[in-house]
Amino acid sequence: MPARLDAARRRADVVTAALRLVARDGAAALSLRRVADEAGLNVGSVRHYFEGSEDLLSATAEEIGRRMGERLERHRLDDIGADWPERLALFVEEVLPVDEERAAEAVVLVEFIVASRTRPILAAATARMGRDLHEALAAALASAGVGGHEAEATRLSALVGGLTLDVITPHGELDAEGVRVALRHHLATLDH
Repeated sequence: MPARLDAARRRADVVTAALRLVARDGAAALSLRRVADEAGLNVGSVRHYFEGSEDLLSATAEEIGRRMGERLERHRLDDIGADWPERLALFVEEVLPVDEERAAEAVVLVEFIVASRTRPILAAATARMGRDLHEALAAALASAGVGGHEAEATRLSALVGGLTLDVITPHGELDAEGVRVALRHHLATLDH
C-alpha cells in the first residue's frame, strides 16, 4: 500500500479512536495520550498525524459532520412525490440516534456542542454543522412542497436536537421507536 494511503488510513484510525473515547468518556477526556491508548499506539505516533489535541479535536468534529453529511446525501429528494412524509422521515432519521452507530455519533456531537461554549475550535465546526443541517432540512422540505420551508426547517432542527437529547441523556425516556413516532407525528402536521 502506498505510504500516503497508509498515512490517511492511520489518521482515520486515530480519529475513530477519538470518536470512541469521546462517546464513552466525554469531550473533556480527549487528549493525545488517551487517544493513543485507545488506538493502541504510542503518543508519538499520534503526534505524527496531529499537531496537538486541538487539531485532533477539530478533525474529530469534522469527521462527525462528514459522516452525517454522507448519509444525508444518499437520499434523493429532488422529486420526493406523494410518499414525501415517509421519505422525509427516513432522511431526518439519518441524523437521529435511532441505532447504535448514530447514537454514538449523537453523543459525540452533543459533547462537542456543549464544549463549544469554551473551546473556540469546536464553536466554528458545530455552528457549521448546525447551518448545514438547517440548509439540508430546508431543501428537503421545499422539495416536498412544504409551505414556509425555512421556518419549518428551524422547527424541525429544534425537534432533532430535542429528540437527540431525550435519547442520549438520562433526562428522557424515548427509544428509537419513540423517536420515529414523534418525528412522523411532527411531519404529519406540516402544511403541504
